[in-house]
Amino acid sequence: MQRASSPTLLVTGGAGYIGPHTLIELIQAGYRPIVLDDFSNGSVHALRRVEALTGHALDVIEGDIRNAATLDAVFRQAAARGASVQGVVHFAGLKAVGESVAAPLDYYQTNVAGTLTLLQAMDRARVRTIVFSSSATVYGIPREQPYTERHPIAPVNPYGQTKAMVEQVLRDWCAAFPERRAICLRYFNPIGAHPSGMLGEAPQGIPNNLFPFITQVAVGKRSHLNIFGNDYPTVDGTGVRDYIHVVDLAIGHVKALEHAQETMGGFTAINLGTGRGTSVLELVRTFSTVSGRKIPYEFQPRRPGDIAECWADPSAAQALLGWQATRTLEDMCADGWRWQSQNPDGYAS
Repeated sequence: MQRASSPTLLVTGGAGYIGPHTLIELIQAGYRPIVLDDFSNGSVHALRRVEALTGHALDVIEGDIRNAATLDAVFRQAAARGASVQGVVHFAGLKAVGESVAAPLDYYQTNVAGTLTLLQAMDRARVRTIVFSSSATVYGIPREQPYTERHPIAPVNPYGQTKAMVEQVLRDWCAAFPERRAICLRYFNPIGAHPSGMLGEAPQGIPNNLFPFITQVAVGKRSHLNIFGNDYPTVDGTGVRDYIHVVDLAIGHVKALEHAQETMGGFTAINLGTGRGTSVLELVRTFSTVSGRKIPYEFQPRRPGDIAECWADPSAAQALLGWQATRTLEDMCADGWRWQSQNPDGYAS
């Protein structure tokens, strides 16, 4: 049973992919999360599985971060129960690079305007701490590899622009009042699933990201994988990314909250990655070896907004948060395959 003194957190977008994995780590660390999600790209079944895995009931509210009245009600009701929200973990937002190129206004409206509405509600409720789900896409075309947090911010697609804009908003928000704290976690490429096989990535419709497409091919839902670009200046011509296990990423959020509690305030941006680059073909081969499934693929032209390669320098996360990724690419593939093979239709299985 959770202690009555467990800090209460608002977790926006908590029913998506990264959110449920993070909820497990937060609960195990002694936090009491309130989940706000509009379920446009999340599943209530994922939250039910979090409850089953942790033995704790979740407070779940269906709503949109762009709705100020909804946010005010969440903070007000928590305070009325004697469990005022102490911080926010902010996942809610749209997240596909290609889709952002095709529908940029949707991304600015949801990711930027939605965060502004959230911060205004936090101010009204006197909530001073936020951990934000940012992205390595804020860096844009690499001037150096690996990316450090000192790399210039120059995103090359609308998705990355929205993340960079929110980071600037948070930097200014913190500068206005010294007691405010914002930690922006610049994710690299989260893949894999909870080792139980009960939680994983369950995109609606055709996946926008590489790994769930691979797993859906492996389980027979897709005929083949499309690989966008085989003429990049990389080890095998395919794009190189820093893939990180979603559980390692989730643990990073707990470490960020602990760091925020230990600091007086201010803005911090931190990379969360492994520090290792893996090409698309290397990932496909590793997954095939681990799963025993052949992954047919076809090469397609490069997509607008993609870059050749990127990977993290994660040393700041080690120094500031005491965090580092510990799970291997083989772990990511094994856990991802366990999830997909046991749940071929995602949470509808």
